[in-house]
Amino acid sequence: MPNVMGISGFEPTFLVGLEAVRERHGPGLAALGGRRLTEFALVRFVEDGDWYADCPIVLDFDGVQVEICHSKFDELSIGWNTIDTTVAISGWEWAEFTPAWSSADERLEPFVGLELREVALLEWRPSCHDLADGTLAVEFVFDAGRFHISNALDENSIDVGDAHPEFVRHRLGCDA
Repeated sequence: MPNVMGISGFEPTFLVGLEAVRERHGPGLAALGGRRLTEFALVRFVEDGDWYADCPIVLDFDGVQVEICHSKFDELSIGWNTIDTTVAISGWEWAEFTPAWSSADERLEPFVGLELREVALLEWRPSCHDLADGTLAVEFVFDAGRFHISNALDENSIDVGDAHPEFVRHRLGCDA
């Protein structure tokens, strides 16, 4: 079983650019529409509870697990049903902190139990070119709100609410 970053089942395939991600994962992401977010997991350090944003964010929609991880300035990996969050993260004995799976996050907790209405890819296209130009985020839309997981320049970021206006929205929803 793959074990990148000590995470059981994690074998990222990083893609760059809207077309590559949409072609590879658009249908799967769109098919999540109508499912409920039943649980999520992200990695926190046991010692202080801080989120380790380099690790994938795992979202479970009625038994379909999507695993999102950003890397470098423009790489995005989306995995499906491969990470086992019940297995302890290993190989960190050398580190000062101990990573562990957690289902605690004030941004994501309000969405658990809600039905997903739509998924979109958000492409960063600022009016003035910057280092993040062209990076992608994955947006999840519910009746009660939305969140997106974006690239924070070599790690993940979770933002709740409407995306920054310089994101171009590419809808993947079930009725798109």
